[in-house]
Amino acid sequence: MVTDSVRAMPSGLHEALVEMFRWRPSLAAELLTDALGMNLPVFEHARVESGEFTDLTPTEYRADTVVVLTTAGTPVLAAVVEVQLGQDRDKRWSWPVYLTTLRARLRCPAVLLVICVDKATAAWASTPIELGHPGTRLCPLVLGPDRVPIVTDTATAGRTPELAVLSAMTHGADPARSDVLDALLGALATVDEEHAMLLL
Repeated sequence: MVTDSVRAMPSGLHEALVEMFRWRPSLAAELLTDALGMNLPVFEHARVESGEFTDLTPTEYRADTVVVLTTAGTPVLAAVVEVQLGQDRDKRWSWPVYLTTLRARLRCPAVLLVICVDKATAAWASTPIELGHPGTRLCPLVLGPDRVPIVTDTATAGRTPELAVLSAMTHGADPARSDVLDALLGALATVDEEHAMLLL
């Protein structure tokens, strides 16, 4: 279980992962389809939406990132992207709030995508959340190490450097780790300095 000190501290790793989705919102759509096999509605653009979800009580709800897929400017799917580096039981109460509030705000379907860099956190995050209403449960879409592709090809890494970063973070102990790091370094050499600094 995550401690209060860990929960209160926005780590550099957490912020780096979050910023990747803010920099390139379409990454959320790519992960949902390619890594998690979800069928998405046809869309033209992906944008970042406010991640703040206020209610009538003083409690503040804020997601890491919200990505909205649109067609002709109309939202067709919203994705709440949460980066979890450890277990946090409070999220099992706040995640449903994020989705229902976002769905009502944008008048479109909403999904929850949780990014985990270790297997234990991914297993915890994957546990369905029973909402109490008969037949209603939230099953988070979790991207753990087993669902992140091992990117060893420099050309692939160059097309999606964010995916190469995820690959390096989650497969650091893999036998192919040297090839993964080589692909990442090759990808970083192809992007501008600002983007490279964000990814490092």
